[in-house]
Amino acid sequence: MNDQSPADAPSTSPSPGATSTPEDRLVTTVHSLALPDGPLNYTATTGTVVLREEPDGEEYGRGAAHAELFSVSYIATSAAEEPRPVVFAFNGGPGASTVWLHLGLLGPRRVDSGDAGAPAAPPHRLLDNHETILREADLVVVDAMTTGYSRPAPGQKPDRHHGLTADRDLIAAFIIDWLTRHQRWTSPIHLAGESYGTTRASAVAARLMDRYYVAVAGIVLISPVLDFGTIVFSPGNDRPYLHYLPTYAAIAHAHGKHEDRLLQDVVDEAEAFAEQEYPALLAAGLRLDPAQKQEAAARIGALIGVDPEWVERADLRVEHMAFLAELLREEGLITGRIDGRFTAPAGDGNAARMETDPSIDQLAPSYTATINQYLGGELEFSADVVYEIMSGRVHPWSYKDFENRSVEVATDLARVLRKSPHTRVLVSHGYHDAATPFHASEHVLAQLAIPREDYSERIRVEYYEAGHMMYCHEPSRVELSQHLREFVAGDDIAGDEAVDGA
Repeated sequence: MNDQSPADAPSTSPSPGATSTPEDRLVTTVHSLALPDGPLNYTATTGTVVLREEPDGEEYGRGAAHAELFSVSYIATSAAEEPRPVVFAFNGGPGASTVWLHLGLLGPRRVDSGDAGAPAAPPHRLLDNHETILREADLVVVDAMTTGYSRPAPGQKPDRHHGLTADRDLIAAFIIDWLTRHQRWTSPIHLAGESYGTTRASAVAARLMDRYYVAVAGIVLISPVLDFGTIVFSPGNDRPYLHYLPTYAAIAHAHGKHEDRLLQDVVDEAEAFAEQEYPALLAAGLRLDPAQKQEAAARIGALIGVDPEWVERADLRVEHMAFLAELLREEGLITGRIDGRFTAPAGDGNAARMETDPSIDQLAPSYTATINQYLGGELEFSADVVYEIMSGRVHPWSYKDFENRSVEVATDLARVLRKSPHTRVLVSHGYHDAATPFHASEHVLAQLAIPREDYSERIRVEYYEAGHMMYCHEPSRVELSQHLREFVAGDDIAGDEAVDGA
């Protein structure tokens, strides 16, 4: 059912002859999701909204259009005594649309993507998502500039929004605009991001508090990266080698390199080595005795499932793209980066680095097909541009505010927690995620400038036996959905066990 009435779809109808002025393009449709405990009725408002900004230097300047952001807003139609929470969700990249969280985890419809070893074959299809977050909260999925259908306003350039600070400000402005349009200022606000979306979520939460005095109730960090210095391999920076090692070990376990050992035992051993012995070995450098180096290479090789001589030639420093090319080289396979459980034939058996990511290659087609079919079919929205699932056009991405220092938002997250005593954080890690390794996130969270009791009581950390997009693994999807619903409903209890346990 299509309904474009102002009450249900707050939009501005274009007036005749006003083609030069950008206008909102919103379509509202009515839906019902059959759940075991009864129907969940909701509306979906789909389309682009025009965001305006006041000119610099104008004390009372009128807002000028500068961006048209695409989103889908799901609002339950059942009456509630108190305002329902609202979850604003976005993916990362930079350059990724929010199709992944939208159809993979949060929305009322989900893609049947398949999993490692059994990716879905066409024709691709959508399923009802009985675990949708819409059961507990209204949901807004929004695409960053140049992803999805989000584009600059006519006459504006997109690259002004292609950077951490500008992107942060744009998404924060969208949230303020949405709360005003829908009169939801008293609803508990949650931000949910994945990958670079967690960088965005932390920065946006700080922007909302610092600029608008809007305190979010919760921040969901799925496959987080809060300090790029912990994951970006660069000369003189040994931190990534330490933080990736437990992930390498977990991926090796997934491919049978640890025989009958439990994954948890392998991860615990790898983390202990990465935290205790490994830093001293790398710090020793040329001072390390050859016999000690050989012994260390043997230890590392056994942990991560590769030839110790290869580790020794790498000077004990195993880069992740090289590891993913090496782990299954004898079998003629490369291993996934987004999810190390995935494999594909190697194009070049001697390549030093993996040439492509099997996990993205095998999952993305089902998301591409279904989001385009879903938007144009069930949600009845169309556009004259391509829906950008993953866009390289956002690069170069600007980090100009971080010259001569690591790009990080841990200080933003800590500041939010210090300023807003009721804000809570849910962190979700995939053991087999070679894009944003769980040990790096653990390290950054443990160094936040917050009181110890806040670290214990307000941050909940969960782990899943899958990768970056852990929701492609059905048991992990169901488990993560339950954790999200508990978190948004305030039914979860974060404590020492949740934070410290792996």
